[in-house]
Amino acid sequence: MKSQSFDKLRIDPERSRMGQKSFTLIELLVTVTIFSLIVGAASGVFVSALRAQRKSLSMQELLGQTSFLMEYMSRALRMAKKDVSGSCLGLDYAKYNYAPITYGIRFLNYTGNCQQFFRDGNILKMQVSSDEKAVNFGPSLDLTSANLIVNSFNIGPEGSWTQADDYQPRVAIFLEIQGKEQAKIKIQTTISQRNLDIEI
Repeated sequence: MKSQSFDKLRIDPERSRMGQKSFTLIELLVTVTIFSLIVGAASGVFVSALRAQRKSLSMQELLGQTSFLMEYMSRALRMAKKDVSGSCLGLDYAKYNYAPITYGIRFLNYTGNCQQFFRDGNILKMQVSSDEKAVNFGPSLDLTSANLIVNSFNIGPEGSWTQADDYQPRVAIFLEIQGKEQAKIKIQTTISQRNLDIEI
């Protein structure tokens, strides 16, 4: 009885070798292929997420700088004073005029100094004179950073700047700016002067 139970408990070496499981070469290749596909898909999603984040950040930078630029220019143009003597604009009793050399816009700002906005290459700039004459302009200041490219800056309509009619002088600004990662924005806005143009 004792020997029989011992024989049942003893393991046959041939049987134990057959019962062991191992991977074949084909199973290993399939496993490696599936793992590579999963890693490739995950890295593709990660790279796409990084690109989307970079584009989102560049668009935020573009919108932030553009909104500051438009707010600054709008406030300055809205508060422009009438150039009675014509020393800044070259026109008597006008509010705005084209800056002749820079193809920008020139006006008499609220402090009484001649000021102009213009595009120089890919950068939008500003100059302010020391007085109301358009002779002593100071150094030009950049309104956009080097990260942005100003593709176009147009102003108009010239016919609305006259003081010979009963309409408020207004300036229309057309602006196209490009940032990093192909982020691009086009803006068109019209600004009228703050004070009513009324003869008393």
